[in-house]
This record gives sequence, structure tokens and C-alpha cells, in this order.
Amino acid sequence: MVLANGEGRAGMEAAIAALGRGGPALERGDAAPGQASAALQAVEQGIRPVERDPGIHSVGRGGHPNLAGEVECDAAIMNGATLECGAVAALRGHLHAVSVAREVMRRLPHVFLVGEGAARFAREVGAEAADMLTPEMRDHHDRWLEGHVPADVRQQWPATPLAEFAWASAHRLLSGGTVIYLARDEGGNLAAAASTSGWARKYPGRVGDTPMIGAGLYADNRYGACGCTHTGEMTVRAGTARAVILYMKRGATVVEACYEAMDDLRALRGGYTSAVIIHALDRDGRPCVVSSHDLGESVAACYWNEDSGEIKRMAPVIVPL
Repeated sequence: MVLANGEGRAGMEAAIAALGRGGPALERGDAAPGQASAALQAVEQGIRPVERDPGIHSVGRGGHPNLAGEVECDAAIMNGATLECGAVAALRGHLHAVSVAREVMRRLPHVFLVGEGAARFAREVGAEAADMLTPEMRDHHDRWLEGHVPADVRQQWPATPLAEFAWASAHRLLSGGTVIYLARDEGGNLAAAASTSGWARKYPGRVGDTPMIGAGLYADNRYGACGCTHTGEMTVRAGTARAVILYMKRGATVVEACYEAMDDLRALRGGYTSAVIIHALDRDGRPCVVSSHDLGESVAACYWNEDSGEIKRMAPVIVPL
């Protein structure tokens, strides 16, 4: 089965096809380091079409730029069979951040690369380079500057202090989206992956929860998989994705675990707070999607399992904070 958030719809067919092609004949817990289960293949292949779709403005090419007008992408991937993971953040100039994250997992003794180090590694492994700022998003950014930045400051932009304008972008969070993919294959192996261009008009170098293992995603064959979207500053503070898995480890159902994680978020005081959506599968593939806010039909998740053979929309249950 495959569970993706609303932004992930463009990649569902690719993920399902990858799941159908299969990976090594791995049973739950039998994977050796470096082995890629069908679930791991599925989450990467599901995200790649989303990253290259310029019509999706929260992920990859066509995403909103930061305050300096640069598209910085974050991504992570995790193998629930081995607990191996890889992540990149503030990656510029490369189309498929999720695949760069997977190469980090495959090739390096590290988990997480950022900024120029991530871009250097992407070049070394032959990742596809691209101009990530589309003409549409360049025009959108210019209009935002005209509406929020005084003319005399714009003349020096971005060689001017930017911090006050990060709060201006927070008043109307245009891009809180991320693409999340969770998958379970016929061997019972779980995997999770996520990719985002992040907060629209974020301060350069801002990193949300998407590439942070345990905050934005987590996968463990023994218990389940989880991925979070929207206000990453909150799920970083609460360690939300890992918390969902730990609640299931202690015996909670996937629904109970998601509700407990929302209760953790409810305890946050101070800082920036807004909407959070949690997507989760238990070890047997039962799904749950909960949201702190009613964000409309666009955030309905996409769910597929082999029994039905259909991609179904799953509206999140609203659990107000």
C-alpha cells in the first residue's frame, strides 16, 4: 500500500508501478544494510514526478523561492527495514532532492548534508541539475517584494537585513506544503520519503521538519511509518514523526498514536504556530491522517492498496489544537 499527501497525487502511479516491480525478496527485518526494498523504491519514485512538476509550488522546480529569490530544497528518505536514512537541506540547482538524499544514504557514512556541501555531493553523484526558479515564480516573487518591501530597500535587495521580512511572509503562509510518501510492500517492509521547497519567502537557509529524521518522517518495520506536513517549526519542537512511532511501539493503534502526537503539539507555547497534518501507517498498513486545521479538499491524502486497486482520497480527521 501507498499513502501520500495531496501534493503527492502526481506521483502515485509511479509509486504503485515501483511497488509492483518489487525489490529484493526481503522479509520483515531480514534486509541487510544497503538493500532497497520495493517500499523504498516506491517512495522515491513517487516523489520524483512531483519534484519536476512546475505546477506544484511547494516542492522542487516551480517551488516558491526564499527571501533572496533562490529555491532551496529539502528532502529525506528512510528505510524501515534497516533504519538507514539520508537527508539534504538548502539544496540549490538540482531537480530531485529526494534522490540526492537516497544517495547520501547509499554512499556516505553520514545522514545529513546541507547547503553547498549538499550541492557538491549532488554534482559528484551526477544528480540532474536544473534552474529551479520558474518564470512564474520569479514574477510572483517580484510582485511580493513590491507589496511588502519599501522601494528604497528593494534597490539593495537582497544585500540588506532580511529578518523582519521573514515575519511578513509568516502572516500568510503561502507554501506550507511538502510531498510525503509512505509505503509498505508485500514483505512487510516500510519506507518513508519527503521533499519540499519549504516556506515561501523563508529566511535563506531555513530548514523545516522535512529533512529531519524523527520530526518530519520516520519508518520502522516493527511499528509503522509517519510523515508530517505544513508547519515544520512545530513538529521539530515536538519530534512528531518519531513520537507517532513510539506511541505505536507502546501499544497504541495508529489512530491513537496520531491523536497523542497532536496532544504533544497542543502543549507548545511561544514561537510560530499554525497548521500541522500527520500521515501514518501502522506495521500492517492501516492508514491514518489527522489535521489540526480544516484546510479544504486540496490536502486530502491519496491512498492505494493492492486489494482495492484504486487510488482513493482520504480527507484528514480534524483534531483542533
